[in-house]
Amino acid sequence: MNRKTLVLPAVVGLLAPALAACGGSDSGSGGGDAIVVGTTDRFIASKDAPAPLDPAYAYDVGTWNVLRQTVQTLMIQPRGEGEPVPEAAESCGFTDTGNERYVCRLRDDLTFANGDPITAADVKYSIDRARAIKADSGVFALLSTIDTVETQGDREVVFHLKTADATFPFKLSTPVAGIVNPDDYAKDKLRDGFAVDGSGPYTLQSEEKDGELVKAVFTKNPDYKGTLKVNNDKVELVSYTDAADMADAVEQGDIDLMTRTMTPEQIEQLTTDAPDGVDLVDMPGLEIRYLAFNTDAPTVRTKAVRQAMAQLVNRGEIVSEVYGSQAEPLYSLVPATITGHSNSFFNRYQDPSVAKARNILAKADITTPVKLTLHYTTDHYGAATKKEFELLREQLNDSGLFDVDIKGTPWSTFRPAEQKGEYDVYGMGWFPDFPDADNYLAPFLDKDNFLGSPYANSQIRNSLIPQSRREADRLSAADSLTQIQDIVAEDVPVLPLWQGKQYVAARDDITGTAYALNSSSTLQLWELGRGVSG
Repeated sequence: MNRKTLVLPAVVGLLAPALAACGGSDSGSGGGDAIVVGTTDRFIASKDAPAPLDPAYAYDVGTWNVLRQTVQTLMIQPRGEGEPVPEAAESCGFTDTGNERYVCRLRDDLTFANGDPITAADVKYSIDRARAIKADSGVFALLSTIDTVETQGDREVVFHLKTADATFPFKLSTPVAGIVNPDDYAKDKLRDGFAVDGSGPYTLQSEEKDGELVKAVFTKNPDYKGTLKVNNDKVELVSYTDAADMADAVEQGDIDLMTRTMTPEQIEQLTTDAPDGVDLVDMPGLEIRYLAFNTDAPTVRTKAVRQAMAQLVNRGEIVSEVYGSQAEPLYSLVPATITGHSNSFFNRYQDPSVAKARNILAKADITTPVKLTLHYTTDHYGAATKKEFELLREQLNDSGLFDVDIKGTPWSTFRPAEQKGEYDVYGMGWFPDFPDADNYLAPFLDKDNFLGSPYANSQIRNSLIPQSRREADRLSAADSLTQIQDIVAEDVPVLPLWQGKQYVAARDDITGTAYALNSSSTLQLWELGRGVSG
C-alpha cells in the first residue's frame, strides 16, 4: 500500500503567525521536464460567464487555483497555515485599536511579469475595480467592509473600513484582491476569455478548445518577488472530463499528480492497492457540502418544509454509503475543526425521525407529500454527487412526507441558473476563502451573498456578523458565531450535510506533495519538484 497520511497543524480559526520562506527569482531547484497535474475542474467561457479567470469575477476553487499561481495579492496564507503573511507587501497591519484602518507597504521594485512597475495606485485600482464591477458571482462581497482605499506615495496603501473586521488580512489574501495591470484590465468591464496577467510566481499560457481551457501552462516568473519558494520551472495543469481517465493517466505516467476530484472508489483503491510508483496522500480539508434553498420559492417558502427536511436527512447514511472514511457528518455550516463551530442542527433535530418531521409539517398545515426537485451539478464536485442525491431522494421519499425528484446539470449551466433563482432546492459545495468561521457564514447569510439567496435575517446581518468581526481573538467571537448557527438551524436557509478530507495521488518521484494543497484546497504548484523515485 502506497499511502502517506499527513498530520498537519489543526486549523482553529486565526492561529498564531507562521513563518514563510523567502522567495524570488532565484528560488527553487527547477530543472527537468514540466510537472503535469491532472484535475477534473473545468474552465469554460460561456455566454453567461465569459470571463471565468478575471479576479473580479472568479469565485470557485478551480478558477482561484489558476489565479493563485499568477496574480499576486498583498497577503498570502502561509505554508503551515495560520494568519496571513505579507506577499506583494513587505508589511501590513492595523494601525488603530478598533481594526478599522489597515495599512500595507509594497515591496521595493515590484513589477508585473511584463516588467511594468507596480505602485500603490495599481493596488487601489485593482481593489476599487472589483468593488465597482460587482460581478454576479458575488465575489466582491469579500471586500464589503472597505469604505475607501487611499494611497500615500508609490508604495503605501491605506484601507479605511466601514466597520471593524479582524478577518480583513485573510480577505486580502484572496484572488479578488489580486493586483492587476490597468493596461490589461479595463476599469468597468470584465476581461473575457482565459488570459491572465499578474506578478505571481508563474506566468500563464492557456490552451483552449471550443470555449474551454483544456491545459494551463504555468512557467516560472523570473521577476517574481514574494514569500514563496518556487521549486520547479514549469507546471502543466490538464483538465479531464472523467476521473477514471485521470487515474489511468497517472498510472501510465502521462501525468505526475492528480488532485480533485477523485471518486471515493478510486481513493479506496489507491488506499489498499495503489499501482507501483504511485502514492496517495491524504490531508486535512475544510470542504463542506450542503443543500441550499430559494426561500422565496413557493415549494420551500414555508420554514416548516425546510425544517422537516432537516429532521429527515440521515447524514451518517450518506457518509457511509457514498463517501466512507473520506467524509464526516456536518451539523453546521462551520466545520468541526474551525473555532466557533457548534453542532446546532444536531442540537435542534437530534437523530432523523419521520414522526418528528410529520409533526412539524402538520403544525404548519402543510399538505403531504410535498413535491420537490433537488438539483445538483454533474461535473463540479465529482462523480459521487449523483449517488449522494439518489440517496437523499430515497431518504425523503421513504418518509412518505415528500415526493422528490432529482435533476443533474453541468456546472456551466447549473451555476448561472442557481444565481438567477431558477432552482428551489439545490446542492452546493464550499471550499473556504480562508479558514475562519466568518467565511462559512457571511458568504451565505450577509447582503450580496454568494448564493444570491433572498433569505435575510436582520439580527445576523446587522448585529451578529459585525459583532463577531470585531474580535481579533476568534475564541472571543464564539458567542455571536454560535447564535448565528442556531438561527440557521431554526430557519434552515441552508442544510449542511458533510465535511470532507482531501487527497492527491502522485508519482513517487514528485516531491512537495505534502503541501500540494492547503486546508482551504488551494493548489500550491510552487511546492512541487522532482526527486528520486523510491
